[in-house]
Amino acid sequence: MAYDVEKTDEEWRAELSPEEYSVLRKASTERPFSSPYETDETVGVYACRACGAELFRSEVKFDAHCGWPAFYTPLAEDRVELIEDRSMFMKRVEARCARCGSHLGHLFEGEGFATPTDQRFCINGISLTLEPEA
Repeated sequence: MAYDVEKTDEEWRAELSPEEYSVLRKASTERPFSSPYETDETVGVYACRACGAELFRSEVKFDAHCGWPAFYTPLAEDRVELIEDRSMFMKRVEARCARCGSHLGHLFEGEGFATPTDQRFCINGISLTLEPEA
């Protein structure tokens, strides 16, 4: 798939730390409870660490007690690309940045959280940057 932001593997490696590269470009997962964003209460916008695309607002973040930042909806439906993921011997829905194709995490539905969408975008904190509201 073609993305608005496309770079070579070498360019991504030069711009991202090894940990960021592993998660964002190779779809690995950061350790649970390692992101300060999971419980950060700062009001603002969460953007893709790789390209800066605005993805989620802090107002839709909730504490899912899962070890990663959780959101119940993206900023706009076209900001996050959803792709069937059959890795790890299971069927899941991968969430990627629609602007650059970077791996963000996964979408889970029907878990019973008291949110308007009953969805949990389980996002690697290392895939995000937080832009506080002024």
